[in-house]
Amino acid sequence: MTSPDLHAESLLLAPQLVADRRQLHRHPELSGQEHQTARYIADRLSGLGLSPQLLLDDTAVTVDIPGAGPGGPVLLLRADTDALPIQERGDQRPYCSEVPGVMHACGHDGHVAIALATAELLLGHRDQLSGTVRVIFQPAEETADGAERMISAGVLESPPVQAALGLHLWSGQQVGRVGVRDGAIFASADEFAVEVRGRGGHGALPHQALDPIPIASLLVLALQTLVSRETSPFSPTVVTVGTISAGQAFNIIPETVWLTGTVRAFTEEDRERLLRRIGEVASGIAGAFGATAAMKRGAGCPPVACDPGMAELVRRAVSESPGAELIEPEPLTVGDDVGLFLRQVPGCYFLLGAGNETSGISAPHHHPEFDIDEACLPIGAEVLARASLAYLSLPDGG
Repeated sequence: MTSPDLHAESLLLAPQLVADRRQLHRHPELSGQEHQTARYIADRLSGLGLSPQLLLDDTAVTVDIPGAGPGGPVLLLRADTDALPIQERGDQRPYCSEVPGVMHACGHDGHVAIALATAELLLGHRDQLSGTVRVIFQPAEETADGAERMISAGVLESPPVQAALGLHLWSGQQVGRVGVRDGAIFASADEFAVEVRGRGGHGALPHQALDPIPIASLLVLALQTLVSRETSPFSPTVVTVGTISAGQAFNIIPETVWLTGTVRAFTEEDRERLLRRIGEVASGIAGAFGATAAMKRGAGCPPVACDPGMAELVRRAVSESPGAELIEPEPLTVGDDVGLFLRQVPGCYFLLGAGNETSGISAPHHHPEFDIDEACLPIGAEVLARASLAYLSLPDGG
């Protein structure tokens, strides 16, 4: 297969790529509710002559594309499928979300469309595959529990997966640019909650109560020192308090204040240290005032770290794809539970430019005006297909 062939094939799939993306964009589903999305994916794969399987209460899909010969390595391609609880602002778009309060504001609709096209491209070149490509469509990335559930369901087994590839659309990167880097590209992402418990009372008689609100306020400020004074300035980390909840009325001192937030880090050491210290600092500050504090760790995922060998495979694929420009992006403090797959097997997760300021496509991810330049879709399919074919044509799979 020559390079121009796969490029031309990807461009021929552009109308279907756009149709798939827009169908999914009009009908988004939240994490854990991706039943209609999974059925659409399964129907599309069945239409290609493949045999998809539904998993996780019919919210997830997996399909194997076997090569020409028996055995060989297994390469995993992963796409996430869930949307976000955001009301879309973009009624002028013909593909605007038809579900009130829900939209694909992170590009997962594009991820699915690209994975479907990549499956079709690879199916047409089965004779060049020395192993198997396993394409998985994962729910619940936004709640950081979908990857773990899929791993528990056995998607890395029978036969075992040796390597993984995936991509993330990025509106902050110009369409045509493909960002690949060794090591961490996304940070870990963890949720935490802290309950500060005092003693309620009358707002006019604070000396008779133990007000947890000023204690919680001091805690918010103190948590910032975990980054500014306990973490090396050469190790980027984030501790953000996103919500504070307390009280029933203006003249009542509440018994409890709840804080929730997120921790981001690029190493497991920083990740675990920060989560541990949040509980210690909360308990110490509350105890100094005679109150108590308890920290609970919520959903989370590790940093997304790219294997240098797999990253180099993607770099070569980008260099062979006309119209694609290779860049090395700065690591981002966003998270993605694809990191759980890359912790199990070597892989590469790369950024596919989807922004276009000239066309007004520049809104950030998780924004009600988020959109993508759909010209990125065939580029993503071509790069993924090239990298997959290269991996499975190498001796011993890489």
